[in-house]
Amino acid sequence: MNGFVLWMEQHLMPTANKFGSQRHMVAIRKGLIATMPLTIVGSFFTVFQNIPIEAYTEFIAPYLPVLDIPSRYTMGILALYATYGIATSLAKSYKLDSLSCGLLALMAFLVTAAPPTRVFEDIDGVINAGRYINLANLGSASLFGAIVTAILSVEIYRFFVEKNVTIKMPEGVPPEVSNSFVALIPGAVILMLFWALRHIVGFDLNGFLSTILMPLKGVLAGNSLFGGLLTVFLICFFWVLGIHGPAIMGPVIRPFWDMSIAENVDAFTNGVDANSLPNIFTEQFLQWFIWIGGAGTTLALVVLMMFSKSEYLKSLGRLSFLPGLFNINEPVIFGTPIVMNPILGIPFIIAPLITTTLSYFLTVTNVVPMMMARLGFAFPAPIAAWMSTNWSIMAGLLVIVNFAITLAIYYPFFKVYEKQQLDKEAEELASKESVEA
Repeated sequence: MNGFVLWMEQHLMPTANKFGSQRHMVAIRKGLIATMPLTIVGSFFTVFQNIPIEAYTEFIAPYLPVLDIPSRYTMGILALYATYGIATSLAKSYKLDSLSCGLLALMAFLVTAAPPTRVFEDIDGVINAGRYINLANLGSASLFGAIVTAILSVEIYRFFVEKNVTIKMPEGVPPEVSNSFVALIPGAVILMLFWALRHIVGFDLNGFLSTILMPLKGVLAGNSLFGGLLTVFLICFFWVLGIHGPAIMGPVIRPFWDMSIAENVDAFTNGVDANSLPNIFTEQFLQWFIWIGGAGTTLALVVLMMFSKSEYLKSLGRLSFLPGLFNINEPVIFGTPIVMNPILGIPFIIAPLITTTLSYFLTVTNVVPMMMARLGFAFPAPIAAWMSTNWSIMAGLLVIVNFAITLAIYYPFFKVYEKQQLDKEAEELASKESVEA
């Protein structure tokens, strides 16, 4: 066991850390996470449009078109926000002007993803003559196009800046004016490149990426049990190595997660029943059914620690309970520790795999609905699961069942670790007494 741990420390951890800290991966992660406040707020509007109380439903019926606007301009144009977030994050890592890079990336994305449709005559009561953009082109389906467009735009900008192929203003010109002129040449190249690719060559970047990557979405964030279990295993496995699991997996899996929950929200908003939504494995599925107290379902371990005979484990458990209730578990992971701990690492990985399997089968058999909203990660799991599944009582009960299962799985491993900790505390006490004597 010690040899395996040493091998992981020497070979696997450096590789994983290098991947997780790679400049473009970090920019993707930061850019997508930056969209969370918008999508969470938009999800609340979706949730509160669907409270299952007949009098409430009748009351808001005349206002539904207006109440739908916030979700359309948050979840509905997710890729647009992601483009700006990724581009500005990457520009900052290069110490470039993030505002210019963000705007140029937005321009490139709109040119390639959202060609305007022209209506020449008024259609009475429906639409006026003019040019229109289909909001669907800016939504989750274009997320991978947004990632590629943002990265390419910043790299083109950086190339021209590093080669000094820019318009330089005299000393004393305000930086905002100077930066605008610096962006002129790279901006023109970016515009011409993406315009020519989409409208002259006819290359649809979003369609191309969707064709290539959508099969992966079906595995990692669609309805595949294997994909769901693989995702859960890798996140927990990296945590056991001391590496932030979502940070490593985020650039790979988060675009699929964001697309999946956006598709679910959109389908639900358009009248699809919560049991018939497109995707089971969203981030919210894991967040509320599996990560009860954080990755590894550590709230169960915290509860066991609170009643431990070990003073250290008892104190840590009581200190960790409130953060754990709101799904913050770094104190437990690094304080117990679970990191590089083969005793607690085993249930940390196994328990979520079991509850994922149970939750999956209860979902496909329509016992619990699929996720139709994106709430903040700090909600207590039973309440968030109830709200995120269109107010399903069974979803809240599933959280409690999964917690009980996890508690039972952790218990024998915890008792072994507790005994080790008690022996250690007894040795330290004996040593202290001998020194005092």
